[in-house]
Amino acid sequence: MIPLTLAEITEATAGTLHHVTDPATPVTGPLSFDSRHIAPSSLFACLTGRTLDGHDFAEQAVRDGAVAVIATRPTPVPTLLVPDVLNAMSDIARAIATRYTGTVIALTGSAGKTSTKDILASVLTLDGPTIANEKSFNNEIGFPVTVSRVMPDSRYLVLEMGARGKGHIEKLCDLVRPNIATVLGVGSAHIGEFGSTQAIADAKGEIVRALPQHGVAVLNGDDPLVAAMAQQTQARVITFGTAAGCDVQAVDITVEHGRPAFTLRHGTSEARITLRVHGRHNTINALAAAATAIASGVPFPRIVSGLQEAGLSSGGRMEILERPDGITIINDAFNASPESVIAALTALSDIAGTDRRKIAVLGEMAELGPETEAWHDKIATEVLASGIALTIGIGGEHATRLTAAIRKGGASAIKTDRTPSLPQHINARLKLGDVVLIKGANALALEQTALELADMRTAEN
Repeated sequence: MIPLTLAEITEATAGTLHHVTDPATPVTGPLSFDSRHIAPSSLFACLTGRTLDGHDFAEQAVRDGAVAVIATRPTPVPTLLVPDVLNAMSDIARAIATRYTGTVIALTGSAGKTSTKDILASVLTLDGPTIANEKSFNNEIGFPVTVSRVMPDSRYLVLEMGARGKGHIEKLCDLVRPNIATVLGVGSAHIGEFGSTQAIADAKGEIVRALPQHGVAVLNGDDPLVAAMAQQTQARVITFGTAAGCDVQAVDITVEHGRPAFTLRHGTSEARITLRVHGRHNTINALAAAATAIASGVPFPRIVSGLQEAGLSSGGRMEILERPDGITIINDAFNASPESVIAALTALSDIAGTDRRKIAVLGEMAELGPETEAWHDKIATEVLASGIALTIGIGGEHATRLTAAIRKGGASAIKTDRTPSLPQHINARLKLGDVVLIKGANALALEQTALELADMRTAEN
């Protein structure tokens, strides 16, 4: 963290100090809201959740190295008293951002944000110290925590921004003004909350409208709703995509065993890229990372090296788990929008090829509003077209509709619930050599199912 004293933090948050003997005490560690992970000389935020109250862990946090805690009521340890802990975390992030002199990169999109962020961070790290969100910590809690991790020598601060409504991204950009803003695409994720794809585009466009005139907007030229955002800013625009005319382009795309390869072009520079990550949809994510790095001034050869070596560090996204018995588990269970489910089904086919049996474990999709049934019917159609041997639907009525539509189309499908015995239930239906996709909404917690399934063996073995 860029060092701030308790006195400076108190001024930034309009709070008051309690049980603090020296307001000049420096805070050099990042914000934390988990008492199990306290960095030395940090601040612990006493957030109140549905079942736990952070105030109950204040003493433990200080014992473990926190300088003080942020709280709404006095505690027995050094405390910054504020009316609202979450607002205070935002105020601290804003104070840190005003002292940060590096490049701030903001990134959003309906799908692929975290994968793109991981790839981009791998590229930028070759050019200088880089801080980026851990996993998908892109909301009002994870955002200030990420900002607080920035150091005086950090060259890049990469901020993944999620939105569940109008004004969410605008609020985040008000805390930390980006120099570069990247928009991946406008899809159907959270359409039930936004109401329409145009409303989603308007909300995502807030990241572009926040740019200063000397900034750079990095836009997906293959997505008309994103490309149109060029009209919403006076900043310089760089486009990426597969279409002719994009500034950063992928051509000659191929996929081998699920891993995409393509020729990267920018101006007179060109290089053949083979990604370590799986899923042909990661081609566009890698392109977005390349275009953002170009906007940041990273030399083209360094970008090529970074793309070649980049992995997905956040977990639950195209994570390939090979079992000793020859079964492959694709852990893509962190979340599921319709577009990402379709992309995952394509990846399943690419990885399995023509000689391995394909199994899809699909959790029902959430937050799709009136289009929920239509999207589950669309996924059923995609499953049938993919030649999947068995689909296991997880969840309630929408999973029932999905599996019924698949059976009506002549393929095997069963519906079950998310229970502790689910991994065993799936494993009992597997054969040696199968490729199994695990995909579902985060609320279904199917990532744990994928990890448990990866540790099992078939009865045939």
